Amino acid sequence: WAHCRRRFVEIAKTQSKPGLAAQALQWIAQLYAIESRINHQTPDIKYAARQTEALPVLATFRQWLEGNVIGLPAQAPLAKAFGYALRHWQALIRYTESGVLLPDNNALERQIRPIALGRANWTFAGSPRGARATATMYSLLGTARLNGFEPYAWLKETLDKLPSHPVNRVHELLPLAR
Repeated sequence: WAHCRRRFVEIAKTQSKPGLAAQALQWIAQLYAIESRINHQTPDIKYAARQTEALPVLATFRQWLEGNVIGLPAQAPLAKAFGYALRHWQALIRYTESGVLLPDNNALERQIRPIALGRANWTFAGSPRGARATATMYSLLGTARLNGFEPYAWLKETLDKLPSHPVNRVHELLPLAR
């Protein structure tokens, strides 16, 4: 939903008075309001809320999109935003099929941003082996952060334990295995 929403935000910023882009943002805001309310609930409660609350909003929103896309100039940014939403509809509503899935991937994108920004620097890793080692370290530290570990503390503790830890149980040291 973040990518879909971003398209409407960009258009709404350019409009002098609220138009279709602002209305689309209101629909999307309803979906995020539901998510905000159920954010800390169990997956079962989230799933039930999505089925009873989000799906009806989504159905009406889709009808609104289909009804308002007609007549928009094909190359207009608004038509492209509507087209994006309609073309990706199945992916956009997939989160309602589960209480575990999220409506957008913003949290993941925030986590991998340092990796994406570091890509250019990896060309100077010295060798393919050095690049793999760097990528592995980024993955481990990112996983530690995602699982609530302070990365430096986790790494220090792991490196202290590693020399005496049985090699067939090294998976126990991963930041998600504790």
